[in-house]
Amino acid sequence: MFNIRSSRTAVAAVALTAAAALALTGCASGSGDAASTYDPDEKVTLSLAFWGNDVRAELYNEAIAAFNEEYPNITVNSTFLTFPEFWEKRQTEAAGGNLPDVMQFDYSYLRQYSQNNLLLDLDPYLGNVIETDPLPANVLGIGVVDGVTTGIATSTNAWGLFTNPVLLETAGVSEWEGGSWEDYTDWMGEITAGSGGAFWGGADYSGRIQNFELQLRSEGSELFSEEGEPGFDEARLTEFWESGAPIRDGIGIPQQRVEEVLPKGGFDSALTASELTWDNFGAGYIAGLGEGYTELGLIAPPVTKEGAKDLYLKPSMLHTISANTDHPEAAATLVNFLVNSPESGAIFGTNRGLPASETALEGADLDPLSQQVRDYEASISDRLGDAPPVPIVGYGTLEEKFRQLGTELAFGTVSVDDAVKQFFAEMDVILNQ
Repeated sequence: MFNIRSSRTAVAAVALTAAAALALTGCASGSGDAASTYDPDEKVTLSLAFWGNDVRAELYNEAIAAFNEEYPNITVNSTFLTFPEFWEKRQTEAAGGNLPDVMQFDYSYLRQYSQNNLLLDLDPYLGNVIETDPLPANVLGIGVVDGVTTGIATSTNAWGLFTNPVLLETAGVSEWEGGSWEDYTDWMGEITAGSGGAFWGGADYSGRIQNFELQLRSEGSELFSEEGEPGFDEARLTEFWESGAPIRDGIGIPQQRVEEVLPKGGFDSALTASELTWDNFGAGYIAGLGEGYTELGLIAPPVTKEGAKDLYLKPSMLHTISANTDHPEAAATLVNFLVNSPESGAIFGTNRGLPASETALEGADLDPLSQQVRDYEASISDRLGDAPPVPIVGYGTLEEKFRQLGTELAFGTVSVDDAVKQFFAEMDVILNQ
């Protein structure tokens, strides 16, 4: 979901300046006072920061121009950086109390910045300045930390199962029709057997923490509660990692083959016929597979418990407002335009992911792959539940540890029992730092 490894020092700096951040929010608490005194004719200048490249920058320029047609009194000065540089700069600004007015935001940092009181409480602006009708309740809930809305999702994605129709045909195996995790393992085995050794049915699903999360949600739990308490014990993690043993024993792609094709993966190297991941990865997979691939299968993941609300919509990104902005309502007006307006949907399309707002989605011209994602998310509506609590600070480190241990399990260099002990030791450090 996210990764904080490259910014540990900067994260610590933000934590040390929490007291300063508290002072900042006293100046812009989001109480609604600013909204009641806002003059729509007043000349206002806002700063807007986002990560991306020249293509995205041009799209933002177009969106700002469209925004100014409706709000000519609000000048928007935008800046952009690559993803790592973006967060390095935000950490420095947070320590100095001068974050941009409006920020494109990553889910991974939402709790950290919210709990350090660096982000504006948006609740007073919801339903008036920021339209909420186009945003489903489960999407609005994504940006809530400790009962306060601090971010609005621009776009969403969901966990899904990609399949390779070319490899399925070669192996003589039909598309997976759904079922349990055991059914999925058996189906992968049929593909591996039918390939004649040329490719495999998939990879060990127990190496991804998201698949563990899916099973926990089916059981009425979460990876971590709002208070940061784990929703599983050592026995449950042991059970999960042991469930991947048949895949590691010949059904799934050998880890050595995975290593040989890095930085690509087994799926976009046409070495595996299925991949469990976020549904917005399709374009990258098709690009990686190259000539001969114009479409992929996209279906729901295995079922742990029938009727469970195990899936959820995750934000590809959000928009937030600095707690120390001098113009909270003008900033909220800009956020509303970037998230909800048909003009924004038409300009960005799926550059930021599938638009979360119905009105923005109506304005977007979806390519076939984006339409497939939209149809997929509609197809899993009966499995979509509320999003889990915003990730704990340090979740990225735990996700990476989980992945590393999954790799070691695949290589056979660590036992399940030792892997569980190592993960709980890492988790103890993260939760008590």
